[in-house]
Parts: sequence; structure tokens; C-alpha cells
Amino acid sequence: MDYFSEGLTKAVALLLALDAETFSAVGATASVTALALAASLCMGLPLGFALGHFRFPGRRVARLFVDWLLSLPTVVIGLIVYAFLTARGPLGEWGLLFTVPGMAIGLTLLGLPIIISMTATAVESTDSRLTETVLSLGADRWQLLWATLTEARFAMALAAATAFGRIVSEVGIAMMVGGNIKWQTRTITTAIALETGKGEFATGIALGIVLMVVALVVNLLVGLLRGRANGSSGAYRAGAKPAGRGRA
Repeated sequence: MDYFSEGLTKAVALLLALDAETFSAVGATASVTALALAASLCMGLPLGFALGHFRFPGRRVARLFVDWLLSLPTVVIGLIVYAFLTARGPLGEWGLLFTVPGMAIGLTLLGLPIIISMTATAVESTDSRLTETVLSLGADRWQLLWATLTEARFAMALAAATAFGRIVSEVGIAMMVGGNIKWQTRTITTAIALETGKGEFATGIALGIVLMVVALVVNLLVGLLRGRANGSSGAYRAGAKPAGRGRA
């Protein structure tokens, strides 16, 4: 216990002193998470809408593929991205390996299936009369997309919070694609693994505290959004019975 309490005391001192090395990992984590989450949302929301709204040949296969990506081991994702970005890979000339943008590509592949799957589920749960009303007012497909996503905004925020929590806590992809380079691509998770292995217990605890605070905030946000989404759908069911779905 003395070992742990001493490490905890030093960890708090590092955080209060704004230790440069410690917060370098925090900054790298914030940068790569922001890039990966933004890319996941930009691609995942339209794709999730299309998967949940339209009926097309191969839709069931596409849904199974997305669900398969959700269960794909992260080390495999890291391996695939590494193979593409390495000097001998097809994208090697871009020089993205062991960089923050390169890490963001791998983490985008981690967050994208989450956004697509949860968006598709949310769109499928919206009232079919929304589509009829919006189209009857002369809206085009992009306006229909915006109206549907606005209706399912709490579920969308829940998807974003879930993807954020998954991305910010990932270590395998960050280690393989980023290389855990000090002051550049060393994230909170990779720094915890490295510093603890080196015996720098205080630094590991300090970064662990930061990650636990982030995880707590994300979980509180997810709980709040889930409650608001359930409350919104419950209020709707109490006031009206949804009509049967009839997608284009």
C-alpha cells in the first residue's frame, strides 16, 4: 500500500505541476481523438442513414458486414492500417506511419462502424410519417437526411459519445500505427503501458487518473443522453401510435 500511496501522491503532484511530458500525451490523445471522431461522424452519419432508411439489394449483407466490423479485433485493424501505411505499402509514399493523422485513420476505422450501426438503428426507429411529411413539403434527399437525423439527435449524440469512449481508450491501434513516439504520437493509453513497464508508476497513475476522469464524463454523458432519448420516445408513444414503416 505504501508503494501505491507514494505513486498516487507523485501522480497528483505531476498533474498539479502541469508536467510537460504527461500533458504531451494528453494533447496527442485529444488531437487524434478529435480527428478520428470527426471523420467517423462525417462518413458514418450519411452511411448509417442510408443503411437504416433505404431498402436495397444486399442491405442485409451490408448490415452484417458493419456488425462484423464492430467485433473485429483492434489489433487486426492496426495490422491492416500498418500494412497500408508502411513504406512498402500502397499508401507508404504519403508518410503517414507513426504520425497523428496515421493514427487517426486507424482509429476512424474503429469508430466508424459504431456510428454507422447506431445511426442505422436510430433511423429505423423514427416514425415513418416523418418521411412522408418532409417529402410532401418538397424536401430533397439531403433535407430528408437532416430532418431524420435531427429527429434522432439524442441517439446520434449517444453514438458519438460511445465512439468517443472507444477511440480515446484504444491502445493497440495507437501503439502499432503511432509507434508511441515521445512528444509526438505517445497517447495516454500507450504512455500508461510504457511508463508502468519502466517502473514509472507515478506517471502511469497520473495518466490513468486523466483517463478515468474522461471515462467518467463520457459515461455520465451517455447515461444522460440515453435517458433523454428514452424519455423522448416514451413521450411520443404515450401521445400517438406510430404508423407502419414504408421506406423508399
